[in-house]
Amino acid sequence: MEKIRIAMVGAGETGTPLLKQLLAAPFVELVGVAELNLALPGIAIAREAGVPVTDNFIELAEQGERIDIIIDLTGSRKVREDLRRFMQFAGNSHTVIMHERIALLMMSLSAGALVATRHESLSY
Repeated sequence: MEKIRIAMVGAGETGTPLLKQLLAAPFVELVGVAELNLALPGIAIAREAGVPVTDNFIELAEQGERIDIIIDLTGSRKVREDLRRFMQFAGNSHTVIMHERIALLMMSLSAGALVATRHESLSY
């Protein structure tokens, strides 16, 4: 079976529930997780599952076409801008950056109710 290759940036309060769903999905290959705080529970879950972790999200972007979707759960405009800039510079037209709002929509649909986030501004 072909799998969707996904990387996550952010494994905090918003990212951890999604991380668990992705790990449980047989059609998903979680390629890596980036998080500044490598002591978070989400990072421990990723490590337990054998998923590579890093505190540098650009390391994920450097994997190029090996990743289909990078899910940005940071709520940080700078992270999104840096990801886009790096991918343009690298000529990566394959990988899609998934904004936190889309991730929240997908998680909310799955939960049957709106999932809250602690991030105040989710502008794109």
